[in-house]
Amino acid sequence: MLGSVLHNIDAKGRIIIPLKFREILGDNFIITKGLDRCLFAYTMSEWEIISDKIKSLPVTDPSARKFSRFFFGGATTCIPDKQGRVSIPQNLQEYASINKEIVSVGLVNRLEIWSAENWTDYSDESFIDDELAMHVSNLGI
Repeated sequence: MLGSVLHNIDAKGRIIIPLKFREILGDNFIITKGLDRCLFAYTMSEWEIISDKIKSLPVTDPSARKFSRFFFGGATTCIPDKQGRVSIPQNLQEYASINKEIVSVGLVNRLEIWSAENWTDYSDESFIDDELAMHVSNLGI
């Protein structure tokens, strides 16, 4: 998944998953709370991979428990209708401050769904600087 698309959420809390992303996500997929006040959408196969990693974390680690609750507790299965729309539960809309315009951003193995306002704020603040470039370089990229 690559690129970004600006679109809207309707009065019933539904969004149209852009076709280029819907073709990759498939007939059913998972949306959950993401980091930075956005939502993450995963294919079922990617969800299984991530779930297995999180399930392997020690239950005795308070941070692992907290993240598991955050990640799994906010998750919902989505099945697009014939128009490619999915309902975004109210708790997820509130978490991501989604109320009208949204931006869907493809990030290879996941789709991020942002309120347009949060995306603009994040984009303005998150330009690639020398410190970030060095950190990514240290990760082998």
